[in-house]
Amino acid sequence: MIKGANVAVPASAVRVELGWQSGQGVPDADASALLLAGAKVRSDDDFVFYNQAVHPSGAVRYEGKQQGHTVVDALSVNLGQVEPQIETIVLAASADGGTFGQFHGLYIRVIDTANGAEVARFDSSGATTETAFVLGELYRRQGAWKFRAVGQGYDSGLAGLATDFGISVDEAPAPPAPPPPFASVQPGQQQSYAPPTQPFIPAPVPNLPHTPPPMPPTPAFPSNQQQPYAPPPFTPAPQPYAPPQPSNSPAQPYAPPPGQAFNPNQPHAAGFPPQQQPPMAPPPVDLAKVSLTKEAPSVSLTKHGATGGVMRVNLNWTSMAATGRLFGKLRGKNIDLDLCCFFELVNGAIGSVRALDRRFGALYEPPFIHLDQDDRTGASITGENLSVNLDDTQFIRRILVFASIYDGASDFRNVHATVTLNTVNSAPIEMTLDGCTDNSRDAVLFALENVNGEFVVRREGAFVRPPAGQPGGGVVEIARLYNWDFGFQAGRGK
Repeated sequence: MIKGANVAVPASAVRVELGWQSGQGVPDADASALLLAGAKVRSDDDFVFYNQAVHPSGAVRYEGKQQGHTVVDALSVNLGQVEPQIETIVLAASADGGTFGQFHGLYIRVIDTANGAEVARFDSSGATTETAFVLGELYRRQGAWKFRAVGQGYDSGLAGLATDFGISVDEAPAPPAPPPPFASVQPGQQQSYAPPTQPFIPAPVPNLPHTPPPMPPTPAFPSNQQQPYAPPPFTPAPQPYAPPQPSNSPAQPYAPPPGQAFNPNQPHAAGFPPQQQPPMAPPPVDLAKVSLTKEAPSVSLTKHGATGGVMRVNLNWTSMAATGRLFGKLRGKNIDLDLCCFFELVNGAIGSVRALDRRFGALYEPPFIHLDQDDRTGASITGENLSVNLDDTQFIRRILVFASIYDGASDFRNVHATVTLNTVNSAPIEMTLDGCTDNSRDAVLFALENVNGEFVVRREGAFVRPPAGQPGGGVVEIARLYNWDFGFQAGRGK
């Protein structure tokens, strides 16, 4: 399609893909959608993006990224579920850490969800300093849906684009205080952390209270102890009677405003109607997103606002040398990448959550960590997820999250992984894992540590090779490097 062209969309549900070629110096980008009634959104709820992934109607969802030679960020749109007031769905892209002049092969395409057929595709070119783009739009005409190629750029980023369509944006939240320093651990070096002496306890950990102890009763005053002084009740002095004064105008009974029902149980001062409190404005949309990099490897979850609820650690991966389908394929073979963790609780109990060992953990009892599935291909949109119960972090000392190649690739040199930490009431935290130069089949992603009651996440991004003569011993090497002092039994297979 050329800019300005339109085409009919006969499908009832579509997948919208924003794509571009990855490479050195190419920034990241994020897809978003704005649902318009007329030329504006009805409220901030009509904005769907990485921090607000599902529209209240369920019609539009942000699906997230698939990494590879071509990076794809996707939205799903159920056109039959879009509310009647919505006339247009604006499909936009925003650059993260650069401009669209640095992108190559930027495109948007619409795919019929039912059969995978491409309905429309628009290749955008000629960008320079733009930091946001409206690439296309889905719109209604006489009860049917169409797609139009737009290609309109913005120099004001996602915030400027969203504001133009009526979104109230909180673009610059207060930065969190810097976390305490950590000593970085490199493969081959021993960490200075002293491991606990208590062996692994696989059973539920005892002595971890879940309810606070009852408050002691308030002591009564002893009968022989003098009671504190209490003044006598106040009695006003009698006032002389004064008859009421006649009025020239009859008393008017209170009448509620038009359209408001009168409540006889509602007190009214001196016959005046109650004061109406102005409605509270909803908080502005938060566009913040945190990336853990080598230059900025740590962030405090506590100071970041993640003080409770469930934190979801998501792992998605792709092949950097894939042919055909880019997602989860390497030379025609599925890649099986496992998301795992070691944990240590405050009472010294240690253990692991690993699909290979059939240990999926538990969310509401020790270890307060749960693995949702064993995705053997990477083709699941949701990937693999570790959930951590942040309501019980006082029982957790540290967690080490890592990934292991089980099948489908010889090492991490041709695998690109993305890890996202999604927490309640705070922006997502992302990190990417690539750049492996050896035959490592295991990679340490990040560490979570309880530092004086503050939960801190630190990027590791370290590839770990198995010891010489010990194929498949990368997990044992991770335990040695990070001082988890327990033995492993050989995996029983999947």
